[in-house]
Amino acid sequence: MLSFFEWCQQAGLIVAMRRSLWLFPVIEGVHLMGLALIGGAVLMVDLRLLGLGLRNQPVSTVARDAQRWLMVSLAVMLPTGFLLFMASAVKCYYLPAFWVKMAALAAALAFTFTIRRRVAAAGLASNSARTVALVSLLLWGTVAVAGRLVGFP
Repeated sequence: MLSFFEWCQQAGLIVAMRRSLWLFPVIEGVHLMGLALIGGAVLMVDLRLLGLGLRNQPVSTVARDAQRWLMVSLAVMLPTGFLLFMASAVKCYYLPAFWVKMAALAAALAFTFTIRRRVAAAGLASNSARTVALVSLLLWGTVAVAGRLVGFP
């Protein structure tokens, strides 16, 4: 697996990106804008499931409206995140925070598009809905914190 990480880091486009004065910061800036979008989309639904916001809106409506922003943010974050990873892939290979982030990201995506989606579509404000919201916040929070640790170990 290390050889794949080494290959990623030495790909021509990535070497050019690392040498560029502006390309890496632009990609990182776009990635961070995607982070703001995903944070807003996740928080809107999870806070509504917790009963802490948008109480006049049905949960299913909030979830449906936030879904568009979630998808846009993923369309921005996944490719830019992969480029950022490739720029320092070997470093990532040795960082436990990277592996925690990848595991949490996989779990957060799976949870968001299965359990959380079903609970939000049902529109029930219950203890189970609050538990789903807390699990979602924990998973996405872990992705964010571990990502920060990857960028600044």
